[in-house]
Amino acid sequence: MPKFSLLLLVVLPATLAGAQPAATPVSVAAPSRPSKSAAARSLPGTADPAVEPGPLRRAARVDPDAPDTPITPAKPKVAANVKPTGNDALSLQIFLDDALFGPGIIDGKPGRFTELAVQSWNEVNGYPLEDWVAVVDAARKAVPTPLAVAVVPDLTKDWVNPDLPTKYTRQAKSKKMSYRSNAEFMAERYHCSEEYLVELNGNHKIDNLEARHSVIVPNVTPFCIENITGIAYKADEGMSQRHAVVDTKINQVRIFEAAPAALVVAEPGSDTEAATTCRRNRGLIASFPITPGEPRFIKFGTWEVRNAVELPIWRYDQQLLDTGKRSSDSESLEIPPGPNSPVGIFWAGLTKPGIGLHGTANPETIGRARSHGCIRLANWDAIRLPTLIRPGTSVEIR
Repeated sequence: MPKFSLLLLVVLPATLAGAQPAATPVSVAAPSRPSKSAAARSLPGTADPAVEPGPLRRAARVDPDAPDTPITPAKPKVAANVKPTGNDALSLQIFLDDALFGPGIIDGKPGRFTELAVQSWNEVNGYPLEDWVAVVDAARKAVPTPLAVAVVPDLTKDWVNPDLPTKYTRQAKSKKMSYRSNAEFMAERYHCSEEYLVELNGNHKIDNLEARHSVIVPNVTPFCIENITGIAYKADEGMSQRHAVVDTKINQVRIFEAAPAALVVAEPGSDTEAATTCRRNRGLIASFPITPGEPRFIKFGTWEVRNAVELPIWRYDQQLLDTGKRSSDSESLEIPPGPNSPVGIFWAGLTKPGIGLHGTANPETIGRARSHGCIRLANWDAIRLPTLIRPGTSVEIR
């Protein structure tokens, strides 16, 4: 895979959760502009396979420029009065994100993905799955200042292209699948949406964002696109023995050590004790929100990670999608790497041809829209996969 070799100037605050930010965090009550539903946006199609899928049974022809298929997002199952609000809610999401239990987009509004992240944290720490008291208290202590001030770095000139085309035929002629705006760059950098940046900073500032401008952001460990070099990851003695479970019913991937303990086991004793106490599951080490492909393309079963690469080139092959048979190179398109690639900034291909875990150009669609193929994560979650799994890791899709 080609590598980008860029000389980058980084201007960043210290925004690690639990650390003091570069500037004093402040709260801003700003008007929010009307936001479209992520599923209703006109998004470029993302037929995901980066390698050949197995034969398909007369699959319908895929329109390469069609929008994703909207799906109804999973409804929260925890009562609103149980969940924190305000800064506590934001601290909770940041705390879970930094603990590798992804809550989805950080917005201070805990939804279904935050609920699942809370369950994962409780499972590891031995609390009842639906208990929110312990995790909220831990989050308050770890993230006392949930907002920080960040400076738009000069390197946006290398990663932002307002004229990036939307059609694959034109994207194939581009040098890089860049961000389309500084607002999109900063939103992904701080694991949130452009709408939430507007809520924090106001329409005028976000619509006119330029390098060296300061903005209020969630105080989360930033996703630094400039640190991605395009390397291919090799097998690792420890990580290659791990196991990942992709649950397509709840839209979550869970990653376990090689020999995890039982997932949730009630302690022996009284009925009350069994209902409120769990053993600590040290085997679970991470969980992230995902969106699977269309049901007809999901390959249930247990596979292994075959390859793992940053900044993948995505090969669009209409014949491959229609029939499962690869066409000649002259009939396909190569979409260049970048954060707005249909497969995002990372690809982990499985031993089942054509199936992989990867990033996305549209993090706001996780859990709200599905594409034609694989298993998508937000780029800030996808880039953490090679620190957790490697070629050889088993992946169960259920």
